[in-house]
Amino acid sequence: MHLLDLLSPGRVVVPGSVPGKKRLLERAAALLAGGNPEVERAVFDALVGRERMGSTGLGHGVAIPHGRSAQVATASGCFMRLPEPVDFGSPDGQPVDLVFAMVVPEHFTSQHLVLLSQLAEMFGEESFRGRLRAASDAAALYALLSGWQPATLEA
Repeated sequence: MHLLDLLSPGRVVVPGSVPGKKRLLERAAALLAGGNPEVERAVFDALVGRERMGSTGLGHGVAIPHGRSAQVATASGCFMRLPEPVDFGSPDGQPVDLVFAMVVPEHFTSQHLVLLSQLAEMFGEESFRGRLRAASDAAALYALLSGWQPATLEA
């Protein structure tokens, strides 16, 4: 599974101001649930449950909140570029403005780890983070994200 399989253009957004981590996770859960309030609550609970174990902030202004839920049948992701960074408890102390949230079915164990590894690789590239921050709108963000390839696939 590739990261592109998780995204759709409608789940790549540049939202208005988000006042904090909880609201950010609520916004991510809404995007990931596709309009289903029951699934939205389950996704939010999964994201919050994972954050309680430790921040999913990677540093450099990036966070990858993620979780597993029995309420979802397929893996999905969303990306948000925030106009104002939010404190996420990242190890480097920097607030985040680039957020890739993901939820996977409960049984996705190895696939979940592969996707997280790809996200860490993607956001580990300083130049890629810069291009995301400079993108003009959500469509440009989606084009950048969908065009990214892990180094292991480029060979």
